[in-house]
Amino acid sequence: MDHGLFGPRSVTWRVMGEPVQLVGGFRALLMQGLHPRAMRGVVQNSALMDPDEAWARFVRTTEFVRIRTYGTRAEAARAGARVRKIHASLTAYDPDRDEDFRLDDPDALRWVHVGEVDSYLTVARRAGVPLSDEDADRFVAEQRRSAELVGLRPGDVPGSVAELNAYMEAERPGLYFVPEAAHPLRVSLNAPLPLRLTLLKPAFPLVTVLAIATLPRWARRLYGLPATPLEDLWATMTLKALHCGTQVIPEGLRYSPAVRRARRLMSAA
Repeated sequence: MDHGLFGPRSVTWRVMGEPVQLVGGFRALLMQGLHPRAMRGVVQNSALMDPDEAWARFVRTTEFVRIRTYGTRAEAARAGARVRKIHASLTAYDPDRDEDFRLDDPDALRWVHVGEVDSYLTVARRAGVPLSDEDADRFVAEQRRSAELVGLRPGDVPGSVAELNAYMEAERPGLYFVPEAAHPLRVSLNAPLPLRLTLLKPAFPLVTVLAIATLPRWARRLYGLPATPLEDLWATMTLKALHCGTQVIPEGLRYSPAVRRARRLMSAA
């Protein structure tokens, strides 16, 4: 049976299915926003404050993550091909180097990949999803398959937590939040949602604040926000409370159909 890129014995299926990973997804976007080229690629090619465009982009990204994680190999390959085609067809301008660049720029893609992997893993562990150090390394190594979908070579991205941390440390000198982008907190106060989802608006600032609080302290400083152990403690306690709270929700409501199927396969395995 084709279980896609990962399968029931993977750490990826254990990490990605929990509802608390909504915070992980927002954190990944915040990490992406600190890479000047990655952020400019988004800002110059997306109508971020257009409700239809912003929400449609969010839905497309969420669907890509779902297919990549739980779809068949053929579905994942098709989704990856679409993403690579879009990235190859778009360009943005980098004022730091006074040059145009394509959105499939390997350095930017690598940072986006690492920010995603680090975010999902960090949120899972701080929320209390049971993962050993070996599990964490396996998750990072498994995600090399995700990197391949967007056009990166598996050997060019970290394969362990130590490599992940070393890469981020090496990249820090070149990171900053570009001035032409709207600050995430300001955007979250007036989240660009379609009219039918207006009732969800009050939740966006809360999710954004929690996602920011889970960032490394150096990343919070780059956003011009407080970076003390107090926010670290609050973020960890809140993630644990959210994760524990979702466990009392019936599985039929807690998990999407794809995750429910994956959990059945994991139990059988």
